[in-house]
Amino acid sequence: MGNIELVSDNSVAARVDVSLDDYADFFENGAMPLHLVGADGTILRANQAELDMLGYSADEYVGRNISEFHADADTVNEILARLGGGEKLIRFPSRMVAKGGTIKHVEITSSALFRNGEFVNTRCFTTDVSEIFRVRRELVRKDEEMRQILDALPAAVYTTDAQGKITYYNRAAAELAGRDPIVGEDEWCVTYRLFTSDGQPLPHDECPMAIALKENRPVRGVEAMAQRPDGSMFPFLPFPTPIRNGDGDLVGAVNMLVDISDRKLAESNQRVFLDELNHRVKNNMTMLYALIRSAERESQSNEARAVLADAAQRVGAMAAAQQVLYTEHDRTGVDARDFVSAVCDSARQGFSKDVTLHIDVHALHLRNDVTMPLALVLNELLTNAAKHGCDNSGSCEIWVSLIRPDGEYVLTVRDRGPGFDFKDTGRRSSGTGLISGLVRQLRGSFSVSPGPGALCTVRFADQPYN
Repeated sequence: MGNIELVSDNSVAARVDVSLDDYADFFENGAMPLHLVGADGTILRANQAELDMLGYSADEYVGRNISEFHADADTVNEILARLGGGEKLIRFPSRMVAKGGTIKHVEITSSALFRNGEFVNTRCFTTDVSEIFRVRRELVRKDEEMRQILDALPAAVYTTDAQGKITYYNRAAAELAGRDPIVGEDEWCVTYRLFTSDGQPLPHDECPMAIALKENRPVRGVEAMAQRPDGSMFPFLPFPTPIRNGDGDLVGAVNMLVDISDRKLAESNQRVFLDELNHRVKNNMTMLYALIRSAERESQSNEARAVLADAAQRVGAMAAAQQVLYTEHDRTGVDARDFVSAVCDSARQGFSKDVTLHIDVHALHLRNDVTMPLALVLNELLTNAAKHGCDNSGSCEIWVSLIRPDGEYVLTVRDRGPGFDFKDTGRRSSGTGLISGLVRQLRGSFSVSPGPGALCTVRFADQPYN
């Protein structure tokens, strides 16, 4: 029987008696697979856990050379050589052959026993990591499948770590960027140089991917321009998205770059087409206006001249609206101030110098589909006010207003004339009838306030109509 002295932190000694039988039981029945191998590679002893792990009986295992049970001869030779040199092995990977030929992936933790400088035997703890290896291999397989999927995508895709270093890029990303990024060195983006959509230099550490990582959020809807090393440029839309682990911690990000060169080209072609169309419509309206004015001057009939004058005024209003559409950069609508001013200027050409216009228009946006009917309505109201809203001396002041309270557009035209009853249009029947039809097209309403002076009000909602 041997004695072992254990000393606690408070230096109080405790004596524990351990018998040789206890050592034998520890070796034989320990939960960790354990074996001893001699200097020549012979298995000297193995506990039950090791035998159970490999499926052999003691007679089939002990006494045979350890190399018979390792799938890789070079590996077992390296183990013995390193242990024989006095080195300790910690979780050294190897493959052992179980009974029936099954391969077990193991990790060996071992050291050698020396006496008088002679290598006596090894002391090896063997851990079966086959399940861990299987899971790792499955993860590698899935990672490789995902890599193949990303490599096959026609869209440019790349990933970074949490600090923005490039960790992966597919072939489409390299082709779009015109360069092969350096994994682990390049940061934030695979591109050579970056610019904002309006051409201003954009540092890589301020690009959408950098923002996504720094603010830990996806970034969407930001257009940018990139320059390749050969100097060529291309517009693109990035879709940077943070990647988080199971605990929600940021570990990196993935980005997809969508080349929008074709879309930009289509938009440019559309702009050219619309500009050409607007230009032709404007020219045709100008020509039609000139023809009507010429016919008015040549007509011998007062009634015909009056009709032609009204027609010219209306065509002029439409031409003015078309001119604003033609010069606007926003293809969906026009600036209300520019629109009203253009229509008023067109109408003013048919008024005497004694007619004064006061214009008050809020900063509003008018859709394209309301401009033509609204131009005709405004022209008609101005014409009626100039004809019937003057005082005895022929002087006439007209106030035009366009506002948008509570989401509804309100156009008013007011003069200082005698006023009129909308229900009894009289001389204004032609004009008010046209106004009513155009207001219905706008899905709006038209009213005239009673009393001295005419206050005409048109209301219509900010919504498309068919």
